[in-house]
Amino acid sequence: MSLAIIQEQEYNKLDFTKNPLTRAEYELCVFASCDFSNSDLSNSKFIECEFIDCNLSSSNIFGSSFQEVKFEDCKMLGVRFDLCDNFGLTIDFTNCQLDHSSFYQLKLINFSFLNSKLKEVDFTEANLTKASFDNCDLSGAIFERSNLERSNFNTAFNYSIDPESNKLKGAFFSIPAVTGLLDKYKLKIAVQ
Repeated sequence: MSLAIIQEQEYNKLDFTKNPLTRAEYELCVFASCDFSNSDLSNSKFIECEFIDCNLSSSNIFGSSFQEVKFEDCKMLGVRFDLCDNFGLTIDFTNCQLDHSSFYQLKLINFSFLNSKLKEVDFTEANLTKASFDNCDLSGAIFERSNLERSNFNTAFNYSIDPESNKLKGAFFSIPAVTGLLDKYKLKIAVQ
């Protein structure tokens, strides 16, 4: 069954927790100040769409496709991006709260996370080559067997990354946050 195609529509201040979003292919659509919390967005397609000031916490995105999608000022707690369709997956996050979300085993090359909270996010086995974590809080984020080559952590903070279990060649870090690479050794480091 093919999906209906909805193009260039704007959705403002709608509550999709009560009236679910129609399962369709959305192209060049803008969702502003909408509530998708705990909603079923499974098997939908979003192409070149923008989500601005939306709540997508705990939404079901199983099998959904996100291609060239931008999330700005969105609350997205506990979203399982690892369950979405990863074909052509391209997302930018700006000023988003992504705590407890999962990107397990996803290919996130050149992804951009800007001014976002990524507390306890699971990046296990994700390919984050050339990803940018600009001014992001990574408290408790899990990096295990992740490819972080040439990723930019210059302005990221509160991360703890084990260099022995992740690929870090060419990654960018700054002082003093770079001490997060030594956390597993329980060292006491004085910053002068």
